Amino acid sequence: MSAETADRPAELERPSRQPLAGRTCLVTGGSRGIGRGIARELGRYGATVIVNYRSSEADAHAVADAITEADTDGTAHPVQADVTDRSAVDTMRDAVADAFGPIDVLVNNAGITADRTFANMTAEDWHRVVDVSLNGAFNCTKAFYDDLEAAPNGRIISVSSVIGKQGNVGQANYAAAKSGLFGFTRSLALELAGTGTTANCIAPGFTRTEMIESIPETVRDDLREDIPLERFATVEEIAGLVRYLASEQSGYVTGEVIDVNGGIDL
Repeated sequence: MSAETADRPAELERPSRQPLAGRTCLVTGGSRGIGRGIARELGRYGATVIVNYRSSEADAHAVADAITEADTDGTAHPVQADVTDRSAVDTMRDAVADAFGPIDVLVNNAGITADRTFANMTAEDWHRVVDVSLNGAFNCTKAFYDDLEAAPNGRIISVSSVIGKQGNVGQANYAAAKSGLFGFTRSLALELAGTGTTANCIAPGFTRTEMIESIPETVRDDLREDIPLERFATVEEIAGLVRYLASEQSGYVTGEVIDVNGGIDL
């Protein structure tokens, strides 16, 4: 054996083209926005993707069809469930288990906004947002916990927001729900550390989705001025990080809250 051969790392083998092949991933709120981008990215790299939706049936089917019809090994299937309804989530779990077996990756992405200054915020505004973004993550993680704990490389990935770190006028409910995912993630990471399953959280900044596009242009310009990179994130940039966290290569990353915000905290 030559010195050159002896120094060559064993890892220099050709990597698999589809590193998520054989992995079943469930994305909540997967029919639109960031969730749609995440679902498509996971499918693009070979995963079987369960596209959860509450009411956007046509959008969820369109996402699933796009993944299945693409020139990859990925497949996708829409499954309806309101993540705030524990009984509905349990029904979804049973349907997924019957059709696909246990899942390997859970992406807690579902979230809504109901913006009002705190003086005008109603209890309904508060509970609606917390129920989806925080209680929904609890319901889904609880329902699929046994699958994820037993998976050889289980992954729990929760989608938070820069607003959870910074707060925002008119979004006390959203900020509270999204920051709650930080402690949720870190506690899960500690409890699951001995199993090989990881839990991580991403905190995107302002991302170019339908929600951002609906904001008046002058407001968008003001938001961009506060971002060092002077632009909004693309959905693909957020989805690419989720894809990495869903892969086996991320096995030594756990309990992290990872910012993807264009340097807005600098």
